[in-house]
Amino acid sequence: MITQLATLKARLSIDEFEVKYDTMLTNSIRALSAQFDKQTGRTLARTLGIKQEFNAVETELCLTCIPLEVVTMFELKSNETDDWSEQPGVEYLVRAGCVLSLAAPLGGWRQQARVTYTGGHALPGTTVGAGQTPLPDDLEQAAVEQAAYWFRNRDTLGLVRHPPFQGTYDQFAQLDLLLSVRTVLDGYRRLVT
Repeated sequence: MITQLATLKARLSIDEFEVKYDTMLTNSIRALSAQFDKQTGRTLARTLGIKQEFNAVETELCLTCIPLEVVTMFELKSNETDDWSEQPGVEYLVRAGCVLSLAAPLGGWRQQARVTYTGGHALPGTTVGAGQTPLPDDLEQAAVEQAAYWFRNRDTLGLVRHPPFQGTYDQFAQLDLLLSVRTVLDGYRRLVT
């Protein structure tokens, strides 16, 4: 998950031993993790052995789980009756930790290629090993702020207008993410080549 329950509870000033909202908060963090992946067009969490398919004539591959940690193998498939065949000795260059530039296409236009790699960010609460990249602090803080906003306003979700108080209507914005959160996510959006 993109942040820890304890971090969110501290932001909301909920005592760590108060478990009444734990399931609700945990589910909101899970939902935000998926929403952040969707908004950025990439998988933020570190994933081992992710397989990404691409057309065999492509030489520039924009990875979905970045930053790239290690490439394990390349494979090629010509039809559905044959299995994937490993392609040894593929020459490639990693650009900006997110693009694989192949020296030559792996096959022809009718073939499908696949790369297996490990990439993404080590999430809060996990030990960051050698060669791993921790989740940037601004992404975690954006998740905390969005979850806190949702929790504090959970009783008014979907409400467009609130009845008047002394003749004044309250109008609520229909935003799925806070503007400040969306701004942070825009800086991590995956560009597709």
